[in-house]
Amino acid sequence: MTTASAPVLIFGGTADARRLAELLDGAGVPVLTSLAGRVREPQLPAGEVRVGGFGGADAIAEWLVRHRPPAVVDATHPFAARIGPAVAQACAAAGVPLLRLERPGWSERPGDRWRWVADLDEAAAALDGRDARVLLTTGRQGLASFTGVESAWFLIRSIEAPEPPVPPRHEVLLDRGPYTVAGELEVIDRHAIDVVVTKDSGGAATEAKLEAARERGLEVIVVRRPPRPDVAAVASARDAAAWVEQVAGRAPAQVTSRSESR
Repeated sequence: MTTASAPVLIFGGTADARRLAELLDGAGVPVLTSLAGRVREPQLPAGEVRVGGFGGADAIAEWLVRHRPPAVVDATHPFAARIGPAVAQACAAAGVPLLRLERPGWSERPGDRWRWVADLDEAAAALDGRDARVLLTTGRQGLASFTGVESAWFLIRSIEAPEPPVPPRHEVLLDRGPYTVAGELEVIDRHAIDVVVTKDSGGAATEAKLEAARERGLEVIVVRRPPRPDVAAVASARDAAAWVEQVAGRAPAQVTSRSESR
């Protein structure tokens, strides 16, 4: 049986997850955030923190049965494709309410030159054979997809230095958002960038590169989000906090399924 002291479990690693933890902690709701541990110096959220994966759906379910949290919120990155199904399976098996907190993706605006692709391999194929100078903002995971692109030069921007394999012609720019349009324009102009590659991460923290690319008339290759389990979902940390309070019997809240909310 769930106790009053059992913490809400957040699968985090995003700004939205940190904001949710802050809201719940400020409201006196115990919260435990699980971080994958891929970043050596992560930005830590309020409340308790667990670093390192659980080891799959069965291990997550076992933890849920043992600790009986009142609710679970999957607030991982939109491109963390493996954790979503594992969390959904575990919550269903353990009978714990689950919510997906996922910010909306970006939308094209007048003047944009976007090319949508299914994954990083397709993004690399779109660059193969082109003598392009590319701002690659997909993070340090998945760079192996671009190792066969010898014609293009890449400015790889990431929070931490990437490990091999990496594209043969590249430079690394270590930086962390949020970014400004003025700063992105300076990067584009200083490195003579003519193509931007990004994932459809959504959110304001890294959106400035899209406006900068629009101002310079650059092509943007946008990787679509991977599919997620069809679970109840909200787009803001405040709505997620209201849902947690509703599940805990504190306040009413209405949440639609992920497929209905888009």
